[in-house]
Amino acid sequence: MFESELSVKRTPVAYLNMKNPHLLKYYYKFKTLSLLEKEDISGSSPPDIFVGRIGYPNVFIGPLVPPVLGDTSELGLPETWVNKTIPEIVEARSMLIRGMQKESIYNVESSRIAGMLQELAIADKYANVDMQLTHKPNLTIKFDENSQPFGPSAPLKDFSVGNTKSNKQMEKAYFDTSMVARSGIVELYEKGIEVSRIQKILAAGGLGRQGNRKFVPTRWSITAVDDTLSKHKLFDVKQNDSLDTITVFEDVALDNRWLVLLFPGTWSYELVEAWYPNTTWNMDSHNIAIFSSSEFFAGRKTYAEIGGCYYAARLAVSEYLERTGTQARAVILRETHPGYIMPVGVWNVREHVRAALKKQPLHFNSVAATLDYVASKMAIPVSTWIANSTVLRSILHQRSLMMNTA
Repeated sequence: MFESELSVKRTPVAYLNMKNPHLLKYYYKFKTLSLLEKEDISGSSPPDIFVGRIGYPNVFIGPLVPPVLGDTSELGLPETWVNKTIPEIVEARSMLIRGMQKESIYNVESSRIAGMLQELAIADKYANVDMQLTHKPNLTIKFDENSQPFGPSAPLKDFSVGNTKSNKQMEKAYFDTSMVARSGIVELYEKGIEVSRIQKILAAGGLGRQGNRKFVPTRWSITAVDDTLSKHKLFDVKQNDSLDTITVFEDVALDNRWLVLLFPGTWSYELVEAWYPNTTWNMDSHNIAIFSSSEFFAGRKTYAEIGGCYYAARLAVSEYLERTGTQARAVILRETHPGYIMPVGVWNVREHVRAALKKQPLHFNSVAATLDYVASKMAIPVSTWIANSTVLRSILHQRSLMMNTA
């Protein structure tokens, strides 16, 4: 369980054994009833905020606050959730109550609430918040494949943040109004600030040049940070020597199977996801749904068809290649099985690909041997993966040409 839940009486998740997303949602709605009894909420925000996208450019913004005091920081750091189960993640995050106020995205320098959200976003650790809502929170839990889940919500009447200590690096970037947002993102990352925290300060309108700052919907800020950081790394990665052997990493988590295949050659990248029936993006079909997006050395000019997961996984791969001083043709295969009963956020992709790339890899001396290994680890036939992978087909085509000219 999350450390911050120790002071709250909760039903042990081990007793749930829920495989049905509707049952799990119902259970947590029932569990959150105690959070809906009053309009005034006092608690320690991890810190966390949420900026919506509905109605853009006039969107709902506000803090996420659990009705408990103490160290809740883990609730806002998905980098620490790799070994958590879906029920554990949902149970913890369902404690977070969202206060909402409608604001123009351009009001970052004139709105009182904007200043307090930015204060939360740059806080060094959890911050005590008093939040007054216009009415008792609605019994809903927000699930999205891109952002982390959170609990009930209600319109915000007012809120105040207790004395907080700012993170020095975040504070420096926040007050540097001559620096473009892209440079701020990179600078914070290189100084060791977690990706999820950079996403929050960007969402709060805390980065960029004066006059250009604005609120960024949470869903967009997540992808913007992953995209910016991976492009920054790939600029140097593309100057590196090629990987000299086929290298394969793997991970299994949240009923997702991951294989990261790195082939010698100049940079190219693809994420191929196969969603079984009764999983998040394939609830109504009896067939496996397969999606993919790819790029070659020149990169992409359009948004990836597969969405934010593409950029999250690309960041993890670019980190590894930078770390090892190599470049490669990277193909990530993801099989999502029915145990992945509801979305928990795009962090799941970034952190589990990161986790895979920190494990001991396997090495293969041929493409054929590599594909044999894929067949031994994945339920979907290799021929199906190849049919849905632009990069794999390119590798096989190149191999075939070399054999024909030998």
